[in-house]
Amino acid sequence: MSSFIKVFAFLTLIRYVIASEQPNFILINVDDLGWKDLGCYGSEIYETPNIDKLASGGVRFTNAYAVCAVCSPTRAAIMTGRYPARLGVTDWIRARFQGGKIPSNKKNPSGWVGSSNKKVLCPENALWMELDEITIAEKLKEKKYETCHIGKWHLGADNWYPEKQGFDENYGGCDYGQPPSYYDPFTNKRLNGIYGLPGKKNGQYLTDRECDEALSFIKRNSKKPFFLNFANYAVHTPIQAKPSLLEKYKKKIKSVNTKQRNAAYATMVESVDQAVGRIVELLKEKKIINRTVIIFTSDNGGLLGVTNNFPLRSGKGYPYEGGVRVPFIITWPEVISKGKVLNTPVASIDIFPTICSAAGVDYENQQLIDGLDLMPLVLGKNTFVRESLFWHFPHYRGKVVPYSIIRNGKWKLIKRYDRKTFELFDLNNDLSESNDISGKMPNKVVELDKKLVRWLEETKAKVPKLNPSYISKQRG
Repeated sequence: MSSFIKVFAFLTLIRYVIASEQPNFILINVDDLGWKDLGCYGSEIYETPNIDKLASGGVRFTNAYAVCAVCSPTRAAIMTGRYPARLGVTDWIRARFQGGKIPSNKKNPSGWVGSSNKKVLCPENALWMELDEITIAEKLKEKKYETCHIGKWHLGADNWYPEKQGFDENYGGCDYGQPPSYYDPFTNKRLNGIYGLPGKKNGQYLTDRECDEALSFIKRNSKKPFFLNFANYAVHTPIQAKPSLLEKYKKKIKSVNTKQRNAAYATMVESVDQAVGRIVELLKEKKIINRTVIIFTSDNGGLLGVTNNFPLRSGKGYPYEGGVRVPFIITWPEVISKGKVLNTPVASIDIFPTICSAAGVDYENQQLIDGLDLMPLVLGKNTFVRESLFWHFPHYRGKVVPYSIIRNGKWKLIKRYDRKTFELFDLNNDLSESNDISGKMPNKVVELDKKLVRWLEETKAKVPKLNPSYISKQRG
């Protein structure tokens, strides 16, 4: 970008911030969308022309991360700009129908859990994000923004729903981690519909219904500044196809040599893309596209067995790149230059300060923010400095054992609290994490582990501790 364009873009940003015509914000957070699940990120099977246009019209990040490999912690981090370890939400939150019973004292669990066959005791996960955490919506309300949440929330039951955290309107946000069904009236044998999304058109696809609510909100608020948190339930399980698209993908998969071969999942990805296209068209129709910031991302990597994240290793839930690296796009016509691709590592925690900055909201005087403002970076200013990114998942889940991670430059260190302690990877030369070099570089392991331990202490993260029952059993 030339110096003139940089200056022009910066002045344009200042104009929006100080003028009465404040920018709108649409945050599109797709559930379980993998890094390789978009055309602009290299998918050869999924069709995403509208999302690809967002990328070509703005900035696409190739080293963007969800700050957890599962959903609730990342969603809490997006809303607050704070690491999950600091929030105490380090695993996905159990809904009431999954046993997430709210204690009578209304206090989050604070104990430790384990069994005799597990080496370490793990902290109990939260059942909700505490209400004293300040969200993007609450900050934007300071500037008289209209706020709306649509789709998945998964940050607590009734008393912790979106309307308790700064959102004026809520369509679908509840304690569910996945929908009962993708077909109206969105029910199954266990669950009778989705909160805030009563049946309207029998058989209508859920993504279309979510989009209808988004369009209605935009139409009603096109002359006001607004924040729309468009948190699609797609592409999470259950994998249920959008019927009108299924035959197309069945035929296409037969003709394309690709590792991504689930036709039903492909229709779900395209359903999100169609919704993006409809939203962008309305913004153009209302002539507010140029004052609307759109941020597109996912809450964690793609689910193994449903999609394929190659060349990234593994997928959702795992500490490898396939579990945490996600698509990330920012577009703001007339302010951010088009078609920019950035390799700078960024993360979910950066969304909060970036939106607050673009809105001219002071976000540093109430709580400690871990994220960094991305506006200088996307405007081409060389003022973005971050030494490391961190992850902390102190839980057993299936084949996954408790772990913490640091990414420092090209280096990624995975520290496990059970089994082999360390894995070290050079991401610049080993994107697929196929060559663990921890044994060859012990000094680098020590250096990174010190940084990781310091961060865990600074965030007051709950770190797994040795299980005395397990030890005594082994000795016996």
